[in-house]
Amino acid sequence: MPQIPQTRHELTVGQLSARSGAAVSALHFYETKGLISSTRTSGNQRRYTRDALRRVAFVRAAQRVGIPLATIRDALRELPEERTPTREDWARLSRSWRSELDERIKQLARLRDHLTDCIGCGCLSLETCVLSNPDDVFGDRLTGSRLMPERRAPEA
Repeated sequence: MPQIPQTRHELTVGQLSARSGAAVSALHFYETKGLISSTRTSGNQRRYTRDALRRVAFVRAAQRVGIPLATIRDALRELPEERTPTREDWARLSRSWRSELDERIKQLARLRDHLTDCIGCGCLSLETCVLSNPDDVFGDRLTGSRLMPERRAPEA
């Protein structure tokens, strides 16, 4: 792992990659999405401040629990002067994401619990398919797993 001199406050993209564990291509992608930022040298090389390490760690942790990048970006923008997230910031933001994660867990548990029904069906043609037609919301009007747009008869 490349060592960074203590007097140096900027990292190259390679150093940031090595220290954060994120691929260089991921860092470039994060930058295009507004999650991290860099300055350019006179030779047009990217330079990142040291706080980019914590921002990348924050992004990767949020991604691991399934938070979309747009939501992560919005959360980072809420921080005063786009500063580096602190432990308190993570606690506050993770609390706000909890209900979304709870809903995903509920959906995954439902999928797991009904997967056998789906496999037993084979073609998803059951009148009440818990995967394609959760809670049978369309069961009063239609059957099957696919919903075709209703067409009106042409007027004569």
